[in-house]
Amino acid sequence: MANSLRIALVTSSYNYIADGVALTLNRLVGYLERQGVEVLVFTPTADTPAFTHNGTIAPVPSMPLPGRPEYRLVLRMPSSVKRQLLDFKPDVIHIAVPDLLGHAALALAEANNIPAVATYHTRYETYLRHYWYLAPFESMLTKILRRFYGDCREVYVPSDSTRDALLADGLKNNFKPWPRGIETDRFHPSKRNPAWRTQLGIGEDELVVLHVSRLVREKRLDTLTAALKQIAVPHRVVIVGDGPDRDFVQTQLPHAIFTGFLGGDALAAAYASSDIFFFPSDSESFGNVTLEAMASGLPCVCADATGSRSLVIDGQTGFLVPPDDPARFARHITALVQDAPLRTAMGQAARARALTFSWDETLARMLGYYRALLPGTASP
Repeated sequence: MANSLRIALVTSSYNYIADGVALTLNRLVGYLERQGVEVLVFTPTADTPAFTHNGTIAPVPSMPLPGRPEYRLVLRMPSSVKRQLLDFKPDVIHIAVPDLLGHAALALAEANNIPAVATYHTRYETYLRHYWYLAPFESMLTKILRRFYGDCREVYVPSDSTRDALLADGLKNNFKPWPRGIETDRFHPSKRNPAWRTQLGIGEDELVVLHVSRLVREKRLDTLTAALKQIAVPHRVVIVGDGPDRDFVQTQLPHAIFTGFLGGDALAAAYASSDIFFFPSDSESFGNVTLEAMASGLPCVCADATGSRSLVIDGQTGFLVPPDDPARFARHITALVQDAPLRTAMGQAARARALTFSWDETLARMLGYYRALLPGTASP
């Protein structure tokens, strides 16, 4: 299509790891291509992809990230990659991660008068406080992010709570909303599976507290383990996910069940076959796993922080707790374990709220944002 809209997507996470950024961007690219949009994805790759990706990839040279080799680090954008991007003649350059690759793409867009936009996925500056040797650099990173996002034409944020936090950090108000959606047919209370519970040695009448995340310290594994150790009423703990800090969690919670990474129908069964969802992370910009749990009919006990604050209605669909208060987390989880009618009411309310998040509307909104950036087009 000679007159097709062309989007260059630049991201350091796309198909070599199945994290929230990669899965969201793949869904977006699949939608755009179904609408006749041409997309070229500039991203690091790995010898063995984590999943089958959407779209056409333009590989960018990379290396394993020191200390976190499951991620890839791009040190620069080679001239051959820059030429490939410019030869593509994109109408918009969409940057997903504000790393060295993202900065190079932004500079290229500015030099060639191409509109550059960004999606905001993760509160990267909060990661540093969980690593003592990086904590002193948090204010510096905030300044870098302030400048990077301020130089983008538009920045698409997933929640009002994230927007408020960024404005409080002094970022420019060039934000537009881009919430996430949920597959409400896949994540559904009907996916509850007694055989799944039996396979894990969980009794029919036992209450399951579920946590789903990559097992890395920035997910507040300290709070997770401290809170769960304070729960004195009978319950079972199931941890879905994997990562470099799994050994820490297993040492702290020796009686928990660890499934490793799950996807697709297996993940849907894990949610629906559990009873309470616990997610104390305060580094999320949205919280896909929280929305998946809500769609599965689980009351959610989450950090009162960006992401969860825009999903969980405190006292109605679950509870919001300061991320540094494991004792309060434990009290709310205990209350839910002991009160079946409360669990049921909150789970039903959570499911109803999840139904208001539509992928179709979300993805169509992004396409509208792109089109509005074309010359002579009014902004939506």
